[in-house]
Amino acid sequence: MNGNNKYLMLLLWMQGGYFFITGVWPLVHIYSFMVVSGPKYDIWLVKTVGVLITAISLGLLASAILRKADVPIMIIAFGSALGLLFIDVLYVLKNVIAEIYLADAFAEILILISWLVVFWTFRGDKKRYRGF
Repeated sequence: MNGNNKYLMLLLWMQGGYFFITGVWPLVHIYSFMVVSGPKYDIWLVKTVGVLITAISLGLLASAILRKADVPIMIIAFGSALGLLFIDVLYVLKNVIAEIYLADAFAEILILISWLVVFWTFRGDKKRYRGF
């Protein structure tokens, strides 16, 4: 596995791990989650988002474990980070969620930059996008 492939696998491990922690946390202990992230009124919605983020994380981690990253998993990884970034920023600006979500927005920016580096590095090499 060359350096680019190692970087891709590291990115899958890091995003998958981060998403797993942030997805499982409200499912396991909603009260500590709310101490950090602020009060919530629709607990069912928080847990629904937690389940979805956890599901995404399991796909990313499975891809890293199998050392196979194809285009669909990359789209899911990039798209989910982009979506969470926009939700974080928009709803902090609207004073709907606590400013602590800007820390998550920062993490999502780092993830997105990392994916852009991967896409730039692998551009034009269709074999790389078929799996590793």
